[in-house]
Amino acid sequence: MNAPTTTVPAPVAVPTSTAEWLRAILTAPVYDIAKRTPLEAAPRLSKRLNNTIWLKREDLQPVFSFKLRGAYNRLCQLSTEERARGVVAVSAGNHAQGVALGARELGIDAVIVMPATTPQIKVSAVEALGARAVLHGDSYDEAAAHGYAIAERDGRSLIHPYDDPAVIAGQATVAMELLAQHRGKVDAVFVPVGGGGLCAGMAVYLKSLDPSIRVIAVEPNDAACLDAAIRAGAPVRLEQIGLFVDGCAVRQIGRLPFELLRDRVDEVVTVDSDQVCAAIRDVFEDTRSIVEPAGALALAGMKRWITENAAEGRELAVVLSGANMNFDRLGHVTERAEIGEQHEALFGVTIPERAGAFLDFCRRIGRRAVTEFNYRYQRADQAQVYVGIKLKGGAAERMAIRQTLESAGYHTADYTENEVARLHVRHLVGGPGAVGVRERCFRFEFPERPGALLHFLETLGSEHNISLFHYRNHGAAYGRVLAAFQVSPDSDVRFEAALSRLGFWYREETDNPALQQFLG
Repeated sequence: MNAPTTTVPAPVAVPTSTAEWLRAILTAPVYDIAKRTPLEAAPRLSKRLNNTIWLKREDLQPVFSFKLRGAYNRLCQLSTEERARGVVAVSAGNHAQGVALGARELGIDAVIVMPATTPQIKVSAVEALGARAVLHGDSYDEAAAHGYAIAERDGRSLIHPYDDPAVIAGQATVAMELLAQHRGKVDAVFVPVGGGGLCAGMAVYLKSLDPSIRVIAVEPNDAACLDAAIRAGAPVRLEQIGLFVDGCAVRQIGRLPFELLRDRVDEVVTVDSDQVCAAIRDVFEDTRSIVEPAGALALAGMKRWITENAAEGRELAVVLSGANMNFDRLGHVTERAEIGEQHEALFGVTIPERAGAFLDFCRRIGRRAVTEFNYRYQRADQAQVYVGIKLKGGAAERMAIRQTLESAGYHTADYTENEVARLHVRHLVGGPGAVGVRERCFRFEFPERPGALLHFLETLGSEHNISLFHYRNHGAAYGRVLAAFQVSPDSDVRFEAALSRLGFWYREETDNPALQQFLG
């Protein structure tokens, strides 16, 4: 999260030469507590991207983040008197846990100031490591001001998350390990950037040993503080930042990291949240591990860089910086990963309101996998369908689908990149049915396989008008559908015969009280 916007003068002397920086890095006692994390190959990703991809697994640290390295190195620099007075840190995430664990190992009393809005899981994690969590304010800046006040009042040493030479030297040991673990030439290393401490330390080490290695910084496009600083020639404060990549949601790059990076970083790549979600899935598919958004940030940037530079046959390393993922975010990540990888297209389509029209529309889509259908009867002459379609051919296939639908006479809007449609409209397709029209509503489950939805509609949708339809592919073995049909009393027998021919599990929900309340 954001770090203090005013930098407290660091009591540790700042190295003034490359030799001094290397000495600080090589002598950092991080292995008293941190692990030498593996540099793992990513075979599936490497094959797909035509490059050799290596993953530096900092998500495997004891606190599931690289932050432990810098925090512990800084704590080790404290004098006996400073240790006796204790320390304070301001963080709502990984730095908090790194300071808490390091302080516990060294017998130092630690206070971690966190915004009152911090999820309880993170507060509990800090307290479980022996630190005292103090919740203050609704924003990071308010918590930071309180942390500084505690440091001043109690004489505690403030452990800054990135604008401190000892912290930077500790983080740089990631690069030291990476070069020792990789056999042969590394062409480029991709590093996530929040406040810049990790990237600065790694850039110092990598460029000192092999200036030909490209150091590529990766930032969220809605929190690109390094990119803004490079353009301005000095650190600048961003007015607004996005919070999805919370581990890198920093308003202003650190002053010391910026001084180290301005002549050492080769490029800055920015990515959006959907690209980060796609990278989280990529990591899972190669490692069966789930990293947090900041942990996948560098990989998302690497993928964009490969595409934009048509890079092939390179040796590329990325830092998976952390794995402190809230479980309740996984549904959002899964949904958005499809968009980020251009594996799903979303359309709003107007079709005629008549029996069989829904089936005709699905035949136009063909045997493509449908990821979502939202529909509710609204007018007597036309219907609005919100549909998601799984893509194999990316943007080109998405355009071809739209052309196919429009050539068939359907008015078609592409909502794949419409944020309101993706986040909200898909859940708001609904409302009461037509007055005086008899509806029967059912839940269905059918196997998730190409053509299953088409079979469903061919069996049930040609005679009886479908007045409500909701379907979302959640990656399970069975798809779940809620559908309503306009069925007159004299056609109940024929309709129920069609249900029996369907061969899928179903249950009537016409009298379900929730449906009665919200869908009439």
